[in-house]
Amino acid sequence: MTTSAPRPSVLFVCVHNAGRSQMAAAFLTHLAGDRVEVRSAGSAPAETVNGAVVDAMKEVGIDISAETPKVLTLEAVQASDVVITMGCGDTCPVFPGKRYLDWQLDDPAGQGVDAVRPIRDEIERRIRGLVTELTD
Repeated sequence: MTTSAPRPSVLFVCVHNAGRSQMAAAFLTHLAGDRVEVRSAGSAPAETVNGAVVDAMKEVGIDISAETPKVLTLEAVQASDVVITMGCGDTCPVFPGKRYLDWQLDDPAGQGVDAVRPIRDEIERRIRGLVTELTD
């Protein structure tokens, strides 16, 4: 008798939820489809997603223009199997039994598309590895 394991859930967290965590969530959704539940949030969410980030993602065929930054909640952390932080420091709550990764990535805030591209590409590289790890 086999039971299918529940799909893994991943939460991406950065301070403003306007750049890095939005790109990571979009790549994971794009590459894993419905095999992984994806969330993103910020400890101090911005009003809108960074325009240069939206433009950089459009260049690789992913439209995140309709996304809005979301506030980090304890419920989102508790509901996630993997929590990936991107420069939110001590503001991310820690719960036992969760897997935490901290990805050191440059902050795209205030940067143009030229500066965002290498951040985007590094996030995509890491997400591809994560997809393989979570879905194999």
